[in-house]
Amino acid sequence: MIASVSVLYNQLVFPGQPAHLKFPIIKLKPSALQCGLHRKRHSTIITAASSSFVGSGAEYSGISLLRGDSFPEPFPTTQKKKARRIVGIDQDELVDPKLLADSDSCFCEFEGLQLHHKICDPESESQDSLHDDATSDSSLLKEKLKFPLILLHGFGASLFSWKTVMKRLAKVSGSKVLSFDRPAFGLTSRIDNPSNHTPSSKDAKPLNPYSMAFSILATLYFIDFLTSEKAILVGHSAGCLVAAETYFKAPERVAAMILVAPAIIAPSTSSKKVKANNQQESSNSDNPKTPFSNLLNIVSNFSRFILNLFKGMVNMVNSLYKKALSAFLRSHIAVMLVRMVIDKFGISAIKNAWYDASKVTDSVLEAYTRPLRTKGWDRALVEFTAEMLNTSVSESTPPLTERLNEISCPVLIITGDSDRLVPSWNAVRLSQAIPGSRLEVIKNCGHLPHEEKPHEFLTIVDNFLTIAFRRIESQPLQQAI
Repeated sequence: MIASVSVLYNQLVFPGQPAHLKFPIIKLKPSALQCGLHRKRHSTIITAASSSFVGSGAEYSGISLLRGDSFPEPFPTTQKKKARRIVGIDQDELVDPKLLADSDSCFCEFEGLQLHHKICDPESESQDSLHDDATSDSSLLKEKLKFPLILLHGFGASLFSWKTVMKRLAKVSGSKVLSFDRPAFGLTSRIDNPSNHTPSSKDAKPLNPYSMAFSILATLYFIDFLTSEKAILVGHSAGCLVAAETYFKAPERVAAMILVAPAIIAPSTSSKKVKANNQQESSNSDNPKTPFSNLLNIVSNFSRFILNLFKGMVNMVNSLYKKALSAFLRSHIAVMLVRMVIDKFGISAIKNAWYDASKVTDSVLEAYTRPLRTKGWDRALVEFTAEMLNTSVSESTPPLTERLNEISCPVLIITGDSDRLVPSWNAVRLSQAIPGSRLEVIKNCGHLPHEEKPHEFLTIVDNFLTIAFRRIESQPLQQAI
């Protein structure tokens, strides 16, 4: 093989004088074995280069590379991970809840959580917006309520649910109206390990923020926050449970309750029938006993013993089942199932809550799904459900359905005649179980009367407040709203 080398130096080495240097010619005589290895290695390079750049509709020849052609851009070795999306929301870009808040949103710290809330104060509203359609005669205005209103949203919802009626409730009542996102919902902050959550006060015992007890304390906290001795609790769906339990926790702090599409299981028989049966049993006990009646009492008592024993076994099995289900809900599999269910049925569930689904606009859907952009929303929802089961197992107090006849404050129950989630007949039974309660049924309305039929809703609430608190009559409601 004959080899010659030419080196051309640029202007940096020899400015203006390029030099062409010649080296002596060297004759090499490789052996036959070296020639064979060289040919084999040369063919291997060409084959590898040819097979390495084939794909995506383009073929690159290794021979062209050896000829000095430009080297093609390499393909990425790893593809970008496909984004997880739930109802169209990218789950790889979750943010802090405060970044999703509105301009009128407020946050306050309670027991280590940032509670998202909004307040409507009629005193702070401008005179034009407050009395835009009202007459100038101030004597026609209704007497202001002495108590604020606290709005409690339902399961899976947020304070957005009250947006349509919140300001108008403040105008109608003349009082402050506050709504807040219960823990696990809306834009209230989430925590990673609720079972080990340490409250801000040193003397307080650890309390799961997703428990009913925490929601009750948060409701009482906001009554103090509004510097009021009492408040009117307005609950929707599962929020009615919070309102009722808050009443039993501190009845002296609740002036009245307005239960909208209440998700409270009503007893099958009213309290009046139960009392009548008890009175009948007591009257029978006064009758003179005979040998036959004594035998009948023995058999009856034995039957009750067997029935209570069987009932205790059923309760024990039910308790174990609920505890097992609660443990499963806290697993990673349950979180995945929650994501799948919401992704598949979330939008349809929102529309199903309305009598007329065509009224559900894109802005409504965006507001209901906005909390799915917050960090930890899925785990918080699972923890809330699991804690709800634990509460029903561990509570020593009687079920709520057995205490409804003890409610003594004014109660208004509002339901839609076409509610698919909580049937209106349940509200009818509930009104029969709560002494002195008032029932109103809105026609052609679903599970959200305050959103779907706001004018009818406000008219009913205004009339109830007028009667319950004996306010002075004023101009028609449509002029105030």
